[in-house]
Formats: sequence, C-alpha cells, structure tokens
Amino acid sequence: MSRRIAAGVLLVSLELLAGCATFRTLNAGKPGTPLIYSGTRLDWYAMHGGCCPVDRFGAEPPRYPAVDLPASVLFDTLFLPFTLAAELGVALSVSGGL
Repeated sequence: MSRRIAAGVLLVSLELLAGCATFRTLNAGKPGTPLIYSGTRLDWYAMHGGCCPVDRFGAEPPRYPAVDLPASVLFDTLFLPFTLAAELGVALSVSGGL
C-alpha cells in the first residue's frame, strides 16, 4: 500500500510542477478557443510540436506535456458536462451554499 501512496504523491508533485493544461486552458478566457477536452488537446498539440499554442488555446503548454496528459484527460472528462454546456451556449444555473 505504501508504494501506491508514494506513486500518488509523486504524480501529484509532478503535476504541480508541470502545471495542468486543463486549468490553464479553461482559465484563459480567450474567445474562440476549444473548450471540450482543451487540456488534453493542448498537451497533444505540444507533444507533436505545435507552433502557436497561445494563439490556438490561449495558454502555454506545461513544461512536460506527456506527464500532464493523464491528469488532463481525467480533469477534462470530469468537466465535460460543463464544457459541453458552454460550447452549446446553455446557461447552467448552479448554486450552492446555505
């Protein structure tokens, strides 16, 4: 069990050092950029030598996109309902608290 914990801590540490492409692209706020699986797309674009990530995605890719890719796929999948709604122009009235 301690190996799993160590692997998890290592993965989180590497993720924090590299920066998460999903959060970078969704926080960029640049009009016309892709939202659906944007972090995964940015990582893939950077891994294959894309020329202008800031122009296309509104954010710089992480330093190590191959390390960031699994976390970006996970977070992009978790945020998929919200990014689909944003792409379709559906307003979600989500509220919380007391």
